[in-house]
Amino acid sequence: MAQSHAIEVLLRPAVELYTVAVCAAAALLSLVAPWSLALNPTIGLGSALAFLTFGAIRLRDALVILHYRRNIRRLPRYVMTSRDVPVSQQRLFIGRGFRWEQRHTHRLTQTFRPEFRRYVEPTPAYQLARRLEERLEFAPFPLSTLAKLTAWDIVLNPVRPLPPVGGLPRLHGIEPNEIDVSLPLGERVGHSLVLGATRVGKTRLAELFVTQDIRRRNDAGEHEVVIVFDPKGDADLLKRMYVEAKRTGREREFYVFHLGWPDFSARYNAVGRFGRISEVATRIAGQLSGEGNSAAFREFAWRFVNIIARALVELGQRPDYLLIQRHVVNIDALFIEYAQHYFARHEPKAWDIIVQLEGRLNDKNIPRNMIGREKRVVALEQYLSQVRVYDPVLDGLRSAVRYDRTYFDKIVASLLPLLEKLTTGKTAQLLAPNYADLADPRPIFDWMQIVRKRAVVYVGLDALSDAEVAAAVGNSMFADLVSVAGHIYKFGIDDGLPDALAGARVPINVHADEFNELMGDEFVPLVNKGGGAGLQVTAYTQTLSDIEARVGNRAKAGQVIGNFNNLFMLRVRETATAELLTRQLPKVDVYTTTLVSGATDSSDVRGPTDFTSNAQDRISTASVPMIEPAHVVGLPKGQAFALLQGGQLWKIRMPLPAPDPDEALPEDLQQLAGYMRQHYAEAGDWWENQGLPGLQDQPLPDDLLDGFRHLADPDTAVDREARR
Repeated sequence: MAQSHAIEVLLRPAVELYTVAVCAAAALLSLVAPWSLALNPTIGLGSALAFLTFGAIRLRDALVILHYRRNIRRLPRYVMTSRDVPVSQQRLFIGRGFRWEQRHTHRLTQTFRPEFRRYVEPTPAYQLARRLEERLEFAPFPLSTLAKLTAWDIVLNPVRPLPPVGGLPRLHGIEPNEIDVSLPLGERVGHSLVLGATRVGKTRLAELFVTQDIRRRNDAGEHEVVIVFDPKGDADLLKRMYVEAKRTGREREFYVFHLGWPDFSARYNAVGRFGRISEVATRIAGQLSGEGNSAAFREFAWRFVNIIARALVELGQRPDYLLIQRHVVNIDALFIEYAQHYFARHEPKAWDIIVQLEGRLNDKNIPRNMIGREKRVVALEQYLSQVRVYDPVLDGLRSAVRYDRTYFDKIVASLLPLLEKLTTGKTAQLLAPNYADLADPRPIFDWMQIVRKRAVVYVGLDALSDAEVAAAVGNSMFADLVSVAGHIYKFGIDDGLPDALAGARVPINVHADEFNELMGDEFVPLVNKGGGAGLQVTAYTQTLSDIEARVGNRAKAGQVIGNFNNLFMLRVRETATAELLTRQLPKVDVYTTTLVSGATDSSDVRGPTDFTSNAQDRISTASVPMIEPAHVVGLPKGQAFALLQGGQLWKIRMPLPAPDPDEALPEDLQQLAGYMRQHYAEAGDWWENQGLPGLQDQPLPDDLLDGFRHLADPDTAVDREARR
């Protein structure tokens, strides 16, 4: 119909209905009274069929116009339960939408023209209903009922309110023929970036992806690894992960790590597993500032942590934050312990000499740089200075204790606050687990174990309470993942196990919400080189500026962005973020019409013509961007532009969640989810959660006022007046 014309105009009256009415009347007349048309009954029947056929064609064309006009104002509801989310071994389901092409840009341009305004904006009846609802909110009974009727969200209500998603419905309504949009799983190794403002659907999109990742199996029946980093703490996301894990029989492989609720959390040693010992120092010192003069102190901190880690490994101890903090504060004890370990194996008689040297020491003969050290440390230093011992760990410890004590404390001063944050209170139990405590029921996990078990992990970092600790733990986990990815890339996931297959890999789906809060130097190699080990990162954040502020400059932010091949752009409020999508798109030609009319007087006063007039419709083309940043800013909630598979632009909307009747959590996770909903309030509800929940509703303890009751007792008051 419209495609056969140079300019497609769908915003217009459905004039085809006039033809439909004429065809219906003619068909009826041909059947009932064929004689009125000079037809016999047989030919009248054939004419009726011809009229009905032509009327059906025109009715189809009219319905296209009516459907398009309705779609522009109100999209059909799109609801889906989690059980109905399609899961494929080949593709990742995203939602419903369409491939954005030149004709969609043309249609969108038309919706902003004044002559089509009445087809795009809400009807006068709709606007009147909304004004009545505002004015009759506190009206008495009969009038308030009228407001409730107009606000009733049912199909039979001709002025029912639009869904509370905001934005411009026309952005998706310009294509009534939607299809299911999906991404080939082979493209996920290129990583995906999701950008969107707060409360526009990022978490819903994450739930959609995580649901499929948890339920997906390969041909051998094996599941995939799913790791979700949630800095803020979303109770619904935690619930969704557990429900899907239980549906697929994976509840025994479901782990919850949460810094805010250590009593319910699994335990994790961020520096306990490594390929090279130097990784321990890198993960800890990597959290320190490396800008300006801080770079030198960061290098010193790295060196001393590396010395401590090497000594702990030689002593057969697993490094953790508590042990490293203990020996940074007092490295003398580690020096003595390692020396005992070394000399017991290599020079058992050395301790006799060391004890003699220790007995001769006093305040006068202790070297100035060793003042404040234990005498045994000074004796060890003197012995090692006279006897040549070639042990790199012992040499490193010796170089550390030879520093002046005051100077040593200064150069590690930047390291101690970080270690204090990671080892204070119950957080220390999570990050420095006691492997020998069999009475503690909380599981201990590491990433290689998670990968081998094909487990599902929820990591809640409680960034709202302490952003620095959340960032430090998140960075350490990312660094640990990079190390594990390197090991998998070289040896496979079953290295060291019986009947191991060389190079065996499994998809590792990493979802990092608010990843700008967790991102450090470790994140770039994670997305840059992790794909070879099966890592598939999906990162979520608000704006491009968040990434720039985290990494420090635009060049590094560009380096991070450049590692994401798939881009999902929900509504954003920053134009620079929207331009990250729009600048990658070509310009297209759209048709425009110009109405030209004019009249010309005749100069021949005796001629038969006094004037000539003409009217023209001129068609021209204009080159415009495929989409503008303003279109991204105007997206409704739950909708997105997506750049997939090498730059293909798709317009997508996600399904609204519908509750499932069998979504139940175990008691401990119910309590944790309740705490998260209670304490992690949205910005708009902050006033509802001030103070402790329910504190104002509980009476004060009876014994709290015992010391003040005599002030309110009437008899006591009379006695007090008598004594006066």
